[in-house]
Amino acid sequence: MSQAEFVVVANRLPVDRDAEGGWRRSPGGLVTALEPVMRKSEGAWVGWPGKADLVVEPFEFEGTQLVPVTLSAEDVELYYEGFSNDTIWPLYHDVISAPRYKREWWNAYVTVNRRFADAAAEAAAPGGTVWVQDYQLQLVPKFLREARPDLTIGYFHHIPFPAYGLFSQLPWRRQVLEGLLGADVIGFQRVADAGNFARAVRRQLRYETKASGIRVPLADGTSRVALAKAFPISIDAESYVQLAQRPEIQARAKEIRAELGNPARVLLGVDRLDYTKGIRHRLKAFGELLEDGKLSVEDVTLVQVASPSRERVEAYMQLRDEIELTVGRINGGFDTTSHSAIRYLHHSYPREEMVALYLAADVMLVTALRDGMNLVAKEYVASRIDNRGVLVLSEFAGAADELSSALRVNPHDIEGLKDAIMRAIEMPPAEQGRRMRSLRRRVRDHDVEDWSREFLGALAAKKGE
Repeated sequence: MSQAEFVVVANRLPVDRDAEGGWRRSPGGLVTALEPVMRKSEGAWVGWPGKADLVVEPFEFEGTQLVPVTLSAEDVELYYEGFSNDTIWPLYHDVISAPRYKREWWNAYVTVNRRFADAAAEAAAPGGTVWVQDYQLQLVPKFLREARPDLTIGYFHHIPFPAYGLFSQLPWRRQVLEGLLGADVIGFQRVADAGNFARAVRRQLRYETKASGIRVPLADGTSRVALAKAFPISIDAESYVQLAQRPEIQARAKEIRAELGNPARVLLGVDRLDYTKGIRHRLKAFGELLEDGKLSVEDVTLVQVASPSRERVEAYMQLRDEIELTVGRINGGFDTTSHSAIRYLHHSYPREEMVALYLAADVMLVTALRDGMNLVAKEYVASRIDNRGVLVLSEFAGAADELSSALRVNPHDIEGLKDAIMRAIEMPPAEQGRRMRSLRRRVRDHDVEDWSREFLGALAAKKGE
């Protein structure tokens, strides 16, 4: 395989294995975000093919060289389910669930990160650019710099970066910071995340930080400056606009409302089944509004899509049981023969069906307790070509920094959340239109191409220094 000028390194390849042993494009947000960049650059993508012990030679898929990294069942258990998703994920999401610190998990994380770095070092052409993605690979930038000092290295952190009081709990905090500082540009979703990172570097490593620059000392006594700043990620807004304009998708939206019994208002939640998403808080608020008699099942239905996630991790199994119990209790108390309070859907849907759901929903509920960005909020806004609908958005989602015309909520404040839901349900069309036009302008002006152009522009400037 020839070496590539541009290499993406991510935990997963942008493809899934189908039943016949072929490959199809993955539906994930990162894949969608980077697809246009990969198409233009004819680059390489280093990642795990998604099945334990699957050994695959590098191959080409839709113009991109794919470089599979093999993970054993033990690697998946310790590096991925263990350190990445039972240590880093809960710690970086404000310890909503308690993180566990196991040396065995950390050792596996180091080993696997080195394996990814080695694969990237081999795939990158001399003087090339490598863009590392997300929290599973925080050590890759340093390993890569040690192996290939000729490369320009970027790293983008898709999830929140925690305040120092939380981050300092991590037994391997110095190693993680040093790993990330192997990159020339370290990108975050929010200004606050970049600030938390810079503070951790000052407190732990005593490096000088100025504006967005961090001075990293080198072995020869000199130093280099790494850039750490916010580059909020977005979506391919135009593709959602085009889908929303398709007559068959508009017809499907009407069909969805009819299947729900044509309620006056449809509320929608779309999340991965994860304890950070605030699904329990949303259900509690909705259930109380029914109990208070402020809403009736004939008039208002909540559709909750909760796509399966990390089904072998204990905290997720518990969460699923708890949510299904809550849905059953609310429906048992309020359903009629013709109307359901909550339509709960525990599976994933293709993008076409999601856009139909967005068009069918009068109110979109994004009540994350902590979220790096939350692209669902942006997808809903982009799909609303009628300039109608109301976005209720948690102030703890990165999207809240940009989408200022949404109804902002603190999801921990159940009374405040109930008030926001009622306000959204009762909002006059003129106010809906005013808010939605403002939201759509922001999402269309700052789309995913804009995000990648900004980040890669900062990387190119580093290369030129």
